[in-house]
Amino acid sequence: RVYRLDRMAKRPEHLAPPEIFYNADEARKYTANSRMIQIQSDLTQRCLELLCLPEDETCFILDVGCGSGLSGEELTESGHMWIGMDISKDMIDVAVEREVEGDLLVADMGAGVPFKPGTFDGVISVSALQWLCNADRGDHNPRKRLLTFFTSLYGTMVQGGKAVFQFYPENPDQMQLVTTQAMKAGFSGGLVIDYPNSAKAKKIYLVLFAGIVGHMPSGRTGEPGEESHSGAAFTKARRHRGSKGERVGLKSRDWIQAKKDRRRRQQGEDTVRPDSKYTGRKRKNFLH
Repeated sequence: RVYRLDRMAKRPEHLAPPEIFYNADEARKYTANSRMIQIQSDLTQRCLELLCLPEDETCFILDVGCGSGLSGEELTESGHMWIGMDISKDMIDVAVEREVEGDLLVADMGAGVPFKPGTFDGVISVSALQWLCNADRGDHNPRKRLLTFFTSLYGTMVQGGKAVFQFYPENPDQMQLVTTQAMKAGFSGGLVIDYPNSAKAKKIYLVLFAGIVGHMPSGRTGEPGEESHSGAAFTKARRHRGSKGERVGLKSRDWIQAKKDRRRRQQGEDTVRPDSKYTGRKRKNFLH
């Protein structure tokens, strides 16, 4: 089959299967786009907030549809270990080049999650689940592929584990299909919708519990940026840990040095200011 990648179309999943749409060129463009980097960062932080992991633990997280590792970097900065799976080999290749800290796997989530039972403390997914609602081949049945995915995912999670999927359903029928198949697989949970009355800021999350009936979090309301969430503060507090899980002070010299070293590996030496004796030095506050 020949796919015409018409960039004017609004939904990528209507253009081609993900492994074709996210080819080498698209993977690099996506990863270098500052707007996409910020969106991925914000959505991943919100997924972590909804995941509500224990504050004093380094957890093992599965990132479904990890792409080039932008969401995985947020998991690393939050002090977690992670594995990312994505169907696009070109996206995974970019993640390898960027030397992200998680392990990576090229895999089709619709064919099942290939990990041992009880492996993951939590699961996140950013902007990927809607791809399973489309039949890219004659032998693809979205209903069956979603059930296969959720059933296999359930088995890989610890008892009481939680999964959060940010996704872009095309219509209410897709929202119902995804939720129904997740419940059939044994999960409890449901949808959390942020800013439901905003056409631009509205975001939809599927929050799932494995083996328990958990407390459903509330969606954000009002205007973006107005709300103050304890979960958001909790997420930021988790972000600054060393490689062994110990806390690293916000904006401390070690924290800044680690971030600069990671940026050098990922984007090149010229993108980071040279180190000096002033790196991480506290400045006097001249404001009263």
